[in-house]
Amino acid sequence: MNAELIRIGDDIVAMHAVVADEGITLIDAGLPGDRRILQQALAAVGRRPEDIRGVVLTHGDSDHIGIAEWLRTEYDVPTYVHEADAGRAQGEKAPGASGGAMKLGPALQFFAAALRRGGLRTKHLGAVRTMRDGDVLDLPGAPEIIGLPGHSPGSVAIRIPAVDAIFVGDALTTRHVLNGSTDVQLGPFSDAPEQTPESLERLSALPERTIVVGHGPMFHGTAAEMIAARTR
Repeated sequence: MNAELIRIGDDIVAMHAVVADEGITLIDAGLPGDRRILQQALAAVGRRPEDIRGVVLTHGDSDHIGIAEWLRTEYDVPTYVHEADAGRAQGEKAPGASGGAMKLGPALQFFAAALRRGGLRTKHLGAVRTMRDGDVLDLPGAPEIIGLPGHSPGSVAIRIPAVDAIFVGDALTTRHVLNGSTDVQLGPFSDAPEQTPESLERLSALPERTIVVGHGPMFHGTAAEMIAARTR
């Protein structure tokens, strides 16, 4: 299968497109104001939003569902989310979670970017398609779903061998949005961070050499290497 991985956004908040001959799978959906950057990124490779066959969420937090509802209502693009996070993606209140240590500069940069990109205008999903651990979705790239509870009950890793990548959402981060640390570490605002390390072990035998996080640059190496590099 010919497929290409495209990064859309930046190290503060990113979404990713798997572009294949038969269409596009969007992994996460950024922030509500990200329509234009999506359109520009797709146009650069000769594609349009109409080519998106589905959005697959690593979890249901507001900075990951961004433009998914717009894609659903404008282009009839379905959004897939683990059944344990379906309510969160549709607007149920998430439990409070600690963000961890904060530094003023990086935190202000994160909140300013979120504000500029429509972070206060969250559009929750009017409808979702639920998925479970072990599912392989009938979408470009054949995304394989691996449950990673911890950051949220329905957090997942999305494995796409066609682009040699595993998407881990906020289970791990390479740019802590509140303090700017570039160490590999657990993502902030986690519901049950003590659960995440055990969940991550499910990825340790996988061969893919690009680990994609929701915040920060990609990690170039295997999941086992990234787990070994984690600082806490």
